[in-house]
Amino acid sequence: MKQFLKSYTFKAFLAVLVVLLCGSALAALTTQNESPFTTAVNFVFTPVNRAAAKAAAGLGKLRLYFRSAAYYEGQAAQLEKELAKSREKVVDYEQLRQRVELYEKFLEIKEEHPDYTFQPASNIASDASDLYGSMTLNRGSLHDIHVNDPVIYEKYLVGVVTSVSPTQSTVSTLLNPSVFVSAYEIRTREAGYIETTASMAADGLIRLAGATRTTAMSPGGIVCTSGTGGIYPKDLLIGEVTEITDATENISSYAIIRPYVDFENLIDVFVITNFNG
Repeated sequence: MKQFLKSYTFKAFLAVLVVLLCGSALAALTTQNESPFTTAVNFVFTPVNRAAAKAAAGLGKLRLYFRSAAYYEGQAAQLEKELAKSREKVVDYEQLRQRVELYEKFLEIKEEHPDYTFQPASNIASDASDLYGSMTLNRGSLHDIHVNDPVIYEKYLVGVVTSVSPTQSTVSTLLNPSVFVSAYEIRTREAGYIETTASMAADGLIRLAGATRTTAMSPGGIVCTSGTGGIYPKDLLIGEVTEITDATENISSYAIIRPYVDFENLIDVFVITNFNG
């Protein structure tokens, strides 16, 4: 008897009996009319079913993810196109804003000098290595521009047109030694003419020559065109006096002047094609 109780067969019988009893107990606790065996099987495999269901749901989401990736790629491409259009609109707006500001400033000159006839132009070519700041404008004889037409920025003198083609023109600035402009200092009313040298142009400077040794001009003085000669209108701003120095070749003095115009960064200008005098 003891051997039978210790045998494998008896232990297997007890295991089956325990499973059946557990199944019966679970069946009693539920309202379903399932057999103990069915309940036991459900008890064992329910976690497996739940895990499988979760795995299936995850695979479904994964498929949705891959479908969504293609969708979002298309959306990104569309947004990039819209962004490119927006950039173009911003550029157009900025150019328009700058042009409006420029015209507003020149409108003030036109109101002060109704006899001026203007032609707007843009600097399309300039050589950074050129000491004299020469530039090429996108307007020429087809736009009624001629040699010796003065070029201005706001109320400031830039230089003069020195050559013209049908669609372009070349401008020599105040830094060019070949450009001479009759001018005066507004406080002392002392007159002379603007000239420069290569060494002065390298420093971005010009000078008002012809002043007397006893000149009353001083640093900070404002120099304007005098209108003498008929090429430049009167009272265009040229620059500010930075220093007074004696000439070595005669008994006159020079007023060293720093022009108001930044020739290196100049883009939009106006050419005065006609004025009284």
